[in-house]
Amino acid sequence: MAAHRTGDFLSGVIEGFYGPPWSQAERFELFKWMADWGLNTYVYAPKDDLKHRALWRKPYSAAEAKTLGALCRSCAKRRLRFIYALSPGLDMRYSREQELGHLRKRFEQLMALGCRDFALLFDDIPDRLEAADLTRFGSFAAAQSHVVNTMFRWLRDRAPRARLLFCPTPYCGMMADRKFGGEAYLETVGRELLPGIDIFWTGPDIISREITIPHIRELQGLLRRKPLIWDNLHANDYDGRRFFCGPYSGRPPALRKEVSGLLLNPNTEFPLNFVPLRTLAAFLKCRGKWNPRRAYLSAMRDWFPRFATVGQPVALADLVLLGDCYYLPHEEGPEAETLCKGIRTSIAESPHQRGRGVLFPAAATRLHSFCVRLTELRHRPLFNALSRRIWDLREELALLENYARFRSAGHTARKAFRSDFHLPGTYRGGILSRLQQLLALRPDGTFEPGKPLAKGED
Repeated sequence: MAAHRTGDFLSGVIEGFYGPPWSQAERFELFKWMADWGLNTYVYAPKDDLKHRALWRKPYSAAEAKTLGALCRSCAKRRLRFIYALSPGLDMRYSREQELGHLRKRFEQLMALGCRDFALLFDDIPDRLEAADLTRFGSFAAAQSHVVNTMFRWLRDRAPRARLLFCPTPYCGMMADRKFGGEAYLETVGRELLPGIDIFWTGPDIISREITIPHIRELQGLLRRKPLIWDNLHANDYDGRRFFCGPYSGRPPALRKEVSGLLLNPNTEFPLNFVPLRTLAAFLKCRGKWNPRRAYLSAMRDWFPRFATVGQPVALADLVLLGDCYYLPHEEGPEAETLCKGIRTSIAESPHQRGRGVLFPAAATRLHSFCVRLTELRHRPLFNALSRRIWDLREELALLENYARFRSAGHTARKAFRSDFHLPGTYRGGILSRLQQLLALRPDGTFEPGKPLAKGED
């Protein structure tokens, strides 16, 4: 691998999700966490800041610039690196000089506010080139490399120690295998992109369960430098029913020496990111073997004081159980797994198999009660972030417990069970629910036709 050095190791957070950007107050709280925990970098890249992506050519207004300037100053005060990201790839014409002029004007506006480090992102864009661009450059990779190299030279002329990050169009192994961006995209970028420019990578997948050393070393050969990890392990913008407060895991500590940085793109709801970021910080400091579960339990203890209520106090054990229900994208925590198995057994077992009624798991009843008491949280932003999820969880637990009681009363599985509160159309209803029934996802990732719609629905 060619020795393309890109500078100091970057560790921290990229606000790079789809959905409402964080508030200024939330970002200031984030910066305090980062400084306290030893993280060093924040990347401003909210997909739904219109001027980050859709209106990338339009300058920020005075009020908007004031907000960004305050972020720059707050990071500088806490000795954090502030990186401003721009995403021009939706409609950029790479061969037009005026497009580079728009990039320079945006960089100049941010530099006047105190920003020195930047990123250019070409992720999640149409996989095609305009005819003029194709004629001049021949490929996406060459066109993007030209733009990024030009801006890197321009930036270094004005700020010799500036950092520039680049997100490729195929930013994970799955996309590269399917040739997003065209043939030999990564090889071209690795060859043509100037040394000193970091290249983002999310791992084998967009949301990678694991990122291994062999995977990264193979990538190093293509990119001719260490990649910078944009980690979507705790991102939840693709599924609004879930959030992820499990530990940073699936990455060996040795990974730290193989990459130029680790930046977590976490939950859209800022208050739900305490444990993910706390465990990332612990991972970056750990010596020897990494124990994600131990780090999770430690971070949960640190998070627990935010769960003070105006009524009866809640228990740390119940918070751990809730967290296990919203653990990581590819797995529930161990207590949630035990809970699911217990509920499955209780509703499948005949009340007469063992000469007693059906036993609904005590942990499920406890979790339902905990969800109810969370409505009394003093930390209202935290409650607001949780409320939709804990309401849905309460509804499912209540339905299952009522069914278990129904079976305990001696009813067989053939007798119809009804709920006064879970009615067709109002419960699990709506167009999204109906569409989700049309295709069933198999464990191997393939799809098959789902169960038929109820008679009379269509």
